[in-house]
Amino acid sequence: MIDPKLTVETSQHQYPILVHEGIRFHAEEYILKYVNEKPSKVLIITDSHVKNYYLKDVLSSFLSQDRVFTFVIPSGEQSKSFTMYEELLTYALKKGLDRKSLIIALGGGVVGDIAGFVAATYMRGIPFIQMPTTLLAHDSSVGGKVGINHELGKNMVGSFHPPSLVLYDPECLLSLPEREWRSGFAEVLKHGFISDSSFLNWLQENVTTLHSWDMELLTNMLVDSISVKTKVVEEDEKERGIRAYLNFGHTLGHAIEAELGYGKITHGEAVIIGMLFALELSEKYYEVSLHVDSFKDYLKQLNYDFEIPENIETNKLMERMKRDKKSVYSTVRFVLLKDLGVPSLVEVDENAIYSLLNRKENEH
Repeated sequence: MIDPKLTVETSQHQYPILVHEGIRFHAEEYILKYVNEKPSKVLIITDSHVKNYYLKDVLSSFLSQDRVFTFVIPSGEQSKSFTMYEELLTYALKKGLDRKSLIIALGGGVVGDIAGFVAATYMRGIPFIQMPTTLLAHDSSVGGKVGINHELGKNMVGSFHPPSLVLYDPECLLSLPEREWRSGFAEVLKHGFISDSSFLNWLQENVTTLHSWDMELLTNMLVDSISVKTKVVEEDEKERGIRAYLNFGHTLGHAIEAELGYGKITHGEAVIIGMLFALELSEKYYEVSLHVDSFKDYLKQLNYDFEIPENIETNKLMERMKRDKKSVYSTVRFVLLKDLGVPSLVEVDENAIYSLLNRKENEH
């Protein structure tokens, strides 16, 4: 058996993160080793896309499947809803899951968020493990944030419920379309911006295409990126301080996602737009140069579109940002950079935001 690549310390428990190709075929083996006791029943929650690729592989790891159940949700952000949440709870109750049962989140961030929220609230909380199948989920599967969306905002209903184990198989990423690579790579870049300019430089030197990957490079990138989030989460588990830095690019990004309608743009595509906006806002706020044009050239190389969609009204984006979870008393707070790797959370004057949004709108 392989050893954990990383271990996360939380107020509830310690959990290991294992990153290794082919680990999906050994899920039960690692559950028995790292989860405290053998689960009475297992519920695997996945989506309609991942099911066709990896559900059989994970099921094959269980010596007996009599007490293993599966629930397949529709693929896409729309599944992070109250309706789907209730359906999952009903299914778990009908299958007789108890407090010794375990939930497996097999999929991307949507699956991880809603499966984790079910685990957090079912019988006041049962264990779950994350088995990410997307690059984007390397970020969302670590840290314990779980939840669902509300029509007035993304991730507005949720909890902190850390997994008992993360099993990350890089082979699962090889089936991703390029758009999903771009979505996930946005969060990798975010970790470079907020923590380590040397990691950001390494990415720009080594990741010059999202079409093909060397498995060793991919694994190293995943571990390095996850380690950034791990350090932040351990220091600020409940997002009362520096964990807010992980929302770099998300204030505007979440507003764009919500205003367009969930699923119309990927999370990472929206975050890239949000990060560029935050970089330009940072330059104005701190009167520094963060080499935004150079970064735009790199994004063009990877086929990113980083303009705010034309059909979104500035006033509506502002209203969305005022309802952001970081907002206090309806003021807009942004994660800005004093320098690369030096983030801060600041309250930004609305006029400065309007001015930059309107300037970008006029550039279209």
